[in-house]
Amino acid sequence: MNDILDLAGRSSHSRRNFMQRTAQVSLGVGMSSLTGLLPSATRAQSGKGAGGGKAKSVIYIYLAGGMSHLDTFDPKDSKKVMGPSEAISTNVDGLRLGNHFKGLAKHADKIALINSMMSTNGAHEVATYMNLTGYSKRATIVHPTIGPFAEELLGKRGKILPDSVVVGPSTSNSGYLDPSRSPLPIADPAGGVPNTQIQTDETRFDRRMEIAQRLGKRFTDKYKYASSQSYVEYYKQANQLLKSDELEAFDISQETNAAKYGSSRLGQGCLLAKRLVEHGVRVVEVRVGGWDMHVGLENGLASKVPDLDRALTALIEELSSLGLLDSTLIAVNTDFGRTPAINMNAGRDHFPAAYSTMLAGGGIVGGQVYGATDKLGKKVKAKPVDPTDFVATMGYAMGVDLDEVIYSPTRRPFTFANKGKPLTSLFG
Repeated sequence: MNDILDLAGRSSHSRRNFMQRTAQVSLGVGMSSLTGLLPSATRAQSGKGAGGGKAKSVIYIYLAGGMSHLDTFDPKDSKKVMGPSEAISTNVDGLRLGNHFKGLAKHADKIALINSMMSTNGAHEVATYMNLTGYSKRATIVHPTIGPFAEELLGKRGKILPDSVVVGPSTSNSGYLDPSRSPLPIADPAGGVPNTQIQTDETRFDRRMEIAQRLGKRFTDKYKYASSQSYVEYYKQANQLLKSDELEAFDISQETNAAKYGSSRLGQGCLLAKRLVEHGVRVVEVRVGGWDMHVGLENGLASKVPDLDRALTALIEELSSLGLLDSTLIAVNTDFGRTPAINMNAGRDHFPAAYSTMLAGGGIVGGQVYGATDKLGKKVKAKPVDPTDFVATMGYAMGVDLDEVIYSPTRRPFTFANKGKPLTSLFG
């Protein structure tokens, strides 16, 4: 055993491989699937720039590819610009939506549209990175997404369930923060937490747990490697989860209103997000693709927007009925907008100069539109908002101190949303 510890202590890469391998051999589970369950310590807040929202939780719906603002949240009168879409009225005078939002139109009094988003990022990868982290993508560092950052500043909420979960295709990590902050990845919302079946009898499993924790403690004591403590505690947390009833939080088959959300990955993801919020998870990201509509815009919209409409309508109605809408922020974001001009392939191309997002709940005053574009949806003409401002607004809603500085392992200073300015006027 001493030889193994010596090998593990040679480098950070060796140490991580050592801990992962130990988890796989000793526990019969994969480290990557439960990384988000590692424990973390509470950080004190300075309170200087703390947010003023009411959100205890955030459901962040991210539409990868670039949703067309003109066909959804910022419809225009010009038939030439609108192409296959048209504007419809809602239950709020003057607030209009694209014609596929028939359900959401009945709840416009609960939503706030931001029709003045703008960015310089016209490539998917860099735009997505900015919208999820509030930072520009760099080759030298990986920034945490909002869930890990919020946990770093606010402290871990629960003892067993993770503070943040990512539903859909993603690479889950905590950036430069401790690995214990990593969100729990759920690729299939209907599949629950992967790799949670104990692959041996319970007595043998408990014995392996005891050996693994003893081995981890010896490793920590010998090398004084700070991050290894997270992995030592991981064994205990993983064991608690595997034997607890908390796994039921991920089982959407128990939901009686599942049909309201529809059968799409987006709908099922939002259903899981609602369920996790009920169980106290702070941040749930629901990521779906398919919004890059360079070709066949009409068919693309017909296949995607009704799913979004159904999911948002169900979320708002259920959270309202449960008394959780005021304490849960629903945020909808996307890479960028789409061109006002329809191309030769009957689609719209990338357009970062103007796009739209949506917020509901979490202290947001509904029935309002923030900012505006010109009559063609081509230029922002009032109250411009960039991605850092949008991320900052989510932080503000959660009560995050946007001025608090944390440091990466290389001692570089960072703040939540990179000094973005929250849209405080949206809140009551």
